[in-house]
Parts: sequence; structure tokens; C-alpha cells
Amino acid sequence: MGQATNSSISIPEIQSYFSEDYIYFGDVINSPETNDRQAEAIWKLLSLSQGSSVLELGCGYGRITNRLAEKGARVSGLDLSPALLKKAEGDATERGVDVEYVLGDMRSLPWRERFDAVFLWYTTFGYFDDADNEKVLREAAFSLRKGGCLLIDHINRFAVLRHKSPIYYVVEHNGGLRIDKMNNDVLNDRRTCERIVVRNGCVRRTHLSFRQYGFSEYVRMLRSAGFETVEAYGQEGEAFTPDSSRLVVLAHK
Repeated sequence: MGQATNSSISIPEIQSYFSEDYIYFGDVINSPETNDRQAEAIWKLLSLSQGSSVLELGCGYGRITNRLAEKGARVSGLDLSPALLKKAEGDATERGVDVEYVLGDMRSLPWRERFDAVFLWYTTFGYFDDADNEKVLREAAFSLRKGGCLLIDHINRFAVLRHKSPIYYVVEHNGGLRIDKMNNDVLNDRRTCERIVVRNGCVRRTHLSFRQYGFSEYVRMLRSAGFETVEAYGQEGEAFTPDSSRLVVLAHK
């Protein structure tokens, strides 16, 4: 059997994956109603209130960030994708909210002890190797004030491993087609996606992979990063069970 390697994904690969094509199918994958519900769940999990300072890492096109701003939080969002940030800024303008959007790498944040809460939602953690993934957690901790909290929403790896690989997901929108082929790389505890997008007579292929951690691994990494308590929830804050589709981790500094 071949040896496992602690693989990672490059910045150009991430930017290629999270392009205008990602935005095009966004409302089909996550409807406005879904975004409203998830923003409310995040608000409650992080115990936010009017004026709370919040940072979303991997904020994408602002589907959650701008909604939290509408609810009264002081919000910042960081992402590697210029295309997604441009969409997020346009949506913030349409909604009449003021959000600080920053193009950057979550492994090196420009803030220190500024935020009440930081969150990574919708599987935006785990793109890198273990050392760099842990660096993301340390940077998040550095950006939080004492008593602040970090929220991570990710796939529950024990639930997906019950399904045979590969799994195909097909999405159609206004004549465009998106096909995702999902595989579990069990030697590296990573999930991989081979994406094919067919739009306007063009075919584009992109690739993404991310590390899947269990709760005990999150506890070890987060305590090492400076967090004192770590809790587990299921999808959108429900009670966690082995069958939960999501693992939501809440850590307090």
C-alpha cells in the first residue's frame, strides 16, 4: 500500500475553484432562505448582540457576512478570491450595510485582539496541511479579544465515510451545468472535489481538497492555539450525533 502524505492545496487552485462560476450557482446551492436561517444560527451560537465585532474567514460572496451586518454586528470578512469579494461588496452596497472586506490569507491575519467572535462556515477550514491548518487557528485566536469565541462549521467525516465513493452532485442553473465528483482520500483524511462547469459553450475543470478532522483533533488543536473550552454541535447548532451531517465546533478563548 502507498504511503500517506499530508497534502495541501495551492492558493491558485483555491482562487480558480472560488471564481465567478461559484457565484453563478450560489443561490441554487444556498437559497436566500437558507442563508437567513444560517445567519440566525450563527448569531445565536456566537451569542452576538448589537455592536458585536465579528470576523468571517473565507467569507466568500458575503451571503452570511452581510446578513450579520444587517442584524447590527460590526463585521469584517476575509477571502482569497477577488471575484467573490467583489460580489460581497456589491451586495453590501445594495443592502446598505458597511462591511470591511479584505483580500487575504487566513494563515496570516492583520488583526490582533480586535474581535468578539470569528467564524469559518460551510467547510472553509482544512484546505492546507496540518501545520498550516493549525496556523489558521492560532491566527484566529490572536485576532480575538480575551473571552472571544471561534466557530467552525465542517462536514462530519464519520457520516460521509458511510457513503460509497465517488459521489456525484449535479446542479443546473439557467442552462449552465455544474458536476461535482466527491471522493474520500482515507489515507490523508481529506475529501476531494473534481468540479466540471459547463457554461456559455465553455467547459472548465477545477479541483479542491480539504482535511477532515474529528472532534478530538479539534480539541487538541484549539487548546494548543490558546482556547480554553471546546464544544461540539450538529448542523446549525443542533445536538451532535454520529449521524449528524455537520460538525460545528465552538471554542472560547
